[in-house]
Amino acid sequence: MNDALLVVSDIHGALSGAEMVLKARKHNDVKEILCLGDVLYHGPRNDLPRDYAPKQVIEIMNSLKDCITAVRGNCEAEVDQMVLSFPVMADYNSLFFHDRRIFMSHGHVYGPGHLPDLPFGTMFLSGHTHIPTAYEKDGLLLCNPGSVSLPKNGHPCTYGLIDETGFTVYTFDHQVYMHAGWLNQ
Repeated sequence: MNDALLVVSDIHGALSGAEMVLKARKHNDVKEILCLGDVLYHGPRNDLPRDYAPKQVIEIMNSLKDCITAVRGNCEAEVDQMVLSFPVMADYNSLFFHDRRIFMSHGHVYGPGHLPDLPFGTMFLSGHTHIPTAYEKDGLLLCNPGSVSLPKNGHPCTYGLIDETGFTVYTFDHQVYMHAGWLNQ
């Protein structure tokens, strides 16, 4: 298995989005998945995904329960936690990857416009906007994998990968879409 972390966000109950998680995991040979929320419900501001199938998404995501670290999206509710076999109700989470700090939040509580106090060089992961990003600002690496099912502003469906080089956003066909390297600490 590859030592990388797969980063996904904003599935919104779309079967194609959950299947993209499986395909990206297999293609990149990774074990661990960071899920930035909005797993099942499409929300009142989004169109219903063309392949909205939350029961099938539940089945796929629960099959990955032992390798998912997730945070709550603005569309998650208590009922989602009742059907998902991995925790999805935390507003944020923090972990280390090769001695580098990663802070993850969906983006509606903490986001690029409202950041917590984090040390220099931290990778800040958020979803919510459905727009992929990877850039440095004020000593933080701000990264968004985009959406695996409902991309916005003309972007394709995308996912992210964290490895020793930094954060890379990939398209559905596993082509590099953007990249930002780790900051020197």
